Amino acid sequence: MNATVLVPLDVKLMNLTASVLFVLLALGVLGGAALWASRHAGFSIRSIAVTGEVTHHNAVTLRANVLPHLSGTFLTLDLSAARQAFESLPWVRHAVVHRDFPNRLRVQLQEHQAVAYWGGEGESRLLNNLGEVFEANLGELEREDLPRLAGPDGQASLVLAMYQTLQAPFELMDLGLEQLELNPHGGWRARLDTGAELQLGSGAPLEVLARSQRFLQTLTQVTSRYGRKPEALQSADLRHQDGYAIRLRGVSTLAADPVKK
Repeated sequence: MNATVLVPLDVKLMNLTASVLFVLLALGVLGGAALWASRHAGFSIRSIAVTGEVTHHNAVTLRANVLPHLSGTFLTLDLSAARQAFESLPWVRHAVVHRDFPNRLRVQLQEHQAVAYWGGEGESRLLNNLGEVFEANLGELEREDLPRLAGPDGQASLVLAMYQTLQAPFELMDLGLEQLELNPHGGWRARLDTGAELQLGSGAPLEVLARSQRFLQTLTQVTSRYGRKPEALQSADLRHQDGYAIRLRGVSTLAADPVKK
């Protein structure tokens, strides 16, 4: 017959106290080790590896411009704050930051692809291929012959889409669309690389496109009546319901004032 041995209460308390102290000691050791590791120079961020289609930044410039703004080591670095630091740089649209043990960051960058200037003459803002407005050093543009687009706040993507829609029909006539503007009332105004000013009217994009195509399809015929080519166009107003009005360089339709005696 087995007898059950009762453990005295004071012994139970001693064992429990010892277990708690052991756990606290282990946690303290682990915490101390973690604190030591987090502050150890060996875990300081030493380098940045960059991937992605990057033309305006490299690992050297990123290290110089970003590392001074990062706090913590490889183990304590706030990746969200690091991402924001990279995205605050000119030309950077999006950044994904990963740790690369033991002391390196691996960053995948997406840069803005500038397709147009945005705003009025003299403004330095740019428009990317997604219709997003951003600011950057214009001296770093890969090409300077970008069109200038303008419109109300929040309408940049609409203006870009309209420009891309109208660009091909004008290029078929060897006329470059240099500027396109949407005014607050919904009217469109364009300027060609020849200097001609065009009032395209308002309405849905397909309506504006249809008016522009009708104008371009008859432009050569109209200008030839006056011995001119489409490049002689000075201005055009497409807002008329049944046609359009044009002005040609070197051509006047005004009758001369009668000579007074």
